[in-house]
Amino acid sequence: MSEIIVFAGTTEGCDISNFLAEHQIHVLACVATDYGSKSLKENEYLKIHAGRLTEPEMEALLNEKKPEMVLDATHPYAAEVTENIRTACQNTGLEYRRVLREAGAYQDQAVYVPDTQAAIEFLEGTEGNILLTTGSKELGKYTALSDAGERIYARVLSLPSVMETCKGYGFEGKHLIGMQGPFSMELNAAMLRQFDCKYLVTKDTGKAGGFQEKIDAALSCGTVPVIIGRPLKEEGLSVAECRHMLAEYFGFTVKPHITLLGIGMGSQETLTVQGKKAAKSADLIIGAKRMADAVREPGQAVVYEYRSDVIADYIRNHPEYEKVVIALSGDVGFYSGARKLLTALGGRESNVEVICGISSVVYFMSEIGLSWDDAKITSAHGKHCNLISMIRHNQKVFSILGTGTAVAELAGKLVKYHMGEVLLYVGENLSYPDEKIFVKKAEELTNYEGQPLSVVCAFHENPEPALSTHGIPDEEFIRGKAPMTKEEVRSVSLSKLRLTEDSICCDVGAGTGSVSVEMALRADQGQVFAIEKKEEAAALLEENKQKFAVDNLEIIKGEAPQALENLPALTHAFIGGSSGNLKEIVALLLGKNPQVRIVINCITLETISEALDVLKEYDFQQREVVQLAASRSKEISRYHLMMGENPIYIITCQNPKMRK
Repeated sequence: MSEIIVFAGTTEGCDISNFLAEHQIHVLACVATDYGSKSLKENEYLKIHAGRLTEPEMEALLNEKKPEMVLDATHPYAAEVTENIRTACQNTGLEYRRVLREAGAYQDQAVYVPDTQAAIEFLEGTEGNILLTTGSKELGKYTALSDAGERIYARVLSLPSVMETCKGYGFEGKHLIGMQGPFSMELNAAMLRQFDCKYLVTKDTGKAGGFQEKIDAALSCGTVPVIIGRPLKEEGLSVAECRHMLAEYFGFTVKPHITLLGIGMGSQETLTVQGKKAAKSADLIIGAKRMADAVREPGQAVVYEYRSDVIADYIRNHPEYEKVVIALSGDVGFYSGARKLLTALGGRESNVEVICGISSVVYFMSEIGLSWDDAKITSAHGKHCNLISMIRHNQKVFSILGTGTAVAELAGKLVKYHMGEVLLYVGENLSYPDEKIFVKKAEELTNYEGQPLSVVCAFHENPEPALSTHGIPDEEFIRGKAPMTKEEVRSVSLSKLRLTEDSICCDVGAGTGSVSVEMALRADQGQVFAIEKKEEAAALLEENKQKFAVDNLEIIKGEAPQALENLPALTHAFIGGSSGNLKEIVALLLGKNPQVRIVINCITLETISEALDVLKEYDFQQREVVQLAASRSKEISRYHLMMGENPIYIITCQNPKMRK
């Protein structure tokens, strides 16, 4: 007994029959000819019945097999067969489901006719050769067309019986093309050009029937498509809906094959051959609209979504899709959402394939003629990125941008930090018809309005070496009357902080900003907040910020702890001056981040006493007190005397155990 009988012979029917057999559901696939069964292979769960059946014969077969369900996946133009299957199911009381082929994407340039006779009448009033792709069944009717033997090139199945029938209608030699599909757009176009066809006659056989490839080929060759409309206005299930229904009906779980596909810049020209193949064979395309639309085929199911968790849930809740492609911009390994998706989907162990694409950096740098192996590569799209620091210390910096004003904002900052001569190569809408690539000095682009979909490569002819050690010489800073943490103390204090490149930190009581500047240079992809209550010192801070081009340094005028209240959670804090508020400052810092690393400089005995009380109160797991007394030489005549600096206590603390 078969659990399901599928009237197949079409791509859809074969797909569903194989789908059922793969999930160990017994299925009998009925095809009209041996030719129609070539996509099927019998096994324990899949049996094949080849041969045309009349309605009584169908009824007898259903009574014999007594299936739980009958699926009609016959050709959309086989109206008589569909009616016979439906009648047989009604007479035997069996559940009948129609599986419909999705219609192709129609084009405005096509001519639509209701039937074959109307097509002949239309063609009678035209001139030029015709490629006929509707098969051999109604070929005889076209003999009524004047000069049919000269104008028509008929493409039919390469079966001896078919070829003999066509010969009987007078079609032979070069006017009879015996070939088996599927036919690509390129092959269709080649045939149209070879025979100089002005018209292509086809039926809307949907995606699986190669309809869209015919239409695309015709339009690319200036050929007019003549489309014979579908004979029935049917209701039924798509292949995807049928799979979903079957999975729920029999209670099995479909494990889809998921492809994370890097689509390149977005145009078809930058999509790899491997990527095109994966997209074309997919049951479902998922991605942000621009990405999904770039690879989807006409009539293909699509979901516009970019959130990893939502995508994973959708795939789990829609078992009808066996081949899912998630379209991602550029390359999957270059600032892509692929990493999050892999985690959400369960990793490569969950039948996930990753196909790389052409990244924007590879495409753009080749277009402007610069190598990228020695470039600093980053992204400023939707994330914090200190491009100024990178450009200052690197000859070439490539970055993805994300807003139409990003180029002007970058150019403005470069001018502010005395780097207006830097060349900015700008690329917008890469690979699209409106692609724009140009180069100008930063000082010429401060008012530029561009496109959000853009990249930039900054070329700095003479970059400054990056700081390799702590301890910028004191004389390098612009100084006034404001206090400054000296070079030796600054070096030790910063080494105790243990900053990383992305630290979020503060300098309380920043003075001239010597510590703030060095922190910003060290944490060049992080953020530094310089807290200073005195106007004169804050002005000096601004001057030193510009001199050292530390765009990630933000100056906050005010007194701690109030000035710290609106800051984000800090990873590191340096306290050089607390104005008697040390306990309150530490409490606020720990409240924002209990793991913050704090370094305190104490010069007065009162501050030392406050700091020791803080250490006791929080019982830090990591705590250290270093007393530093530095001396510098001073020349007097031919002698060098050592002049002592004020002794400093450097207190480091992190990870409080408890608060009493």
